[in-house]
Amino acid sequence: MSKPDGVGLSSVVRAVKDQVSTRLGTEVVLLSLKDSTYYGLDEVGASIWNLLAEPISVSAIRDTVIREYDVTAEIAEKDLLALLKTLFDHGLIEIVHEDPSS
Repeated sequence: MSKPDGVGLSSVVRAVKDQVSTRLGTEVVLLSLKDSTYYGLDEVGASIWNLLAEPISVSAIRDTVIREYDVTAEIAEKDLLALLKTLFDHGLIEIVHEDPSS
């Protein structure tokens, strides 16, 4: 998987295999197996994390967040892209290239 410049609305993303996660109440705790670092996600982050079990487009995640939470499209998109960038930068998600020729 090549490392692209960033995550955008048209990106398809998923959680990497080199991590483990568990739910603690409404939150999720992640452990990166690459660097043994723990990360925590709040309730909204945990909902997004659950969607990342399988490849999913960023726009589909945004649409789900808008449906499930009282948030505008602009704020949902901005906050989602910031979260995904952080997860990507820490090696917890990857961008998937769905085109079989790539």
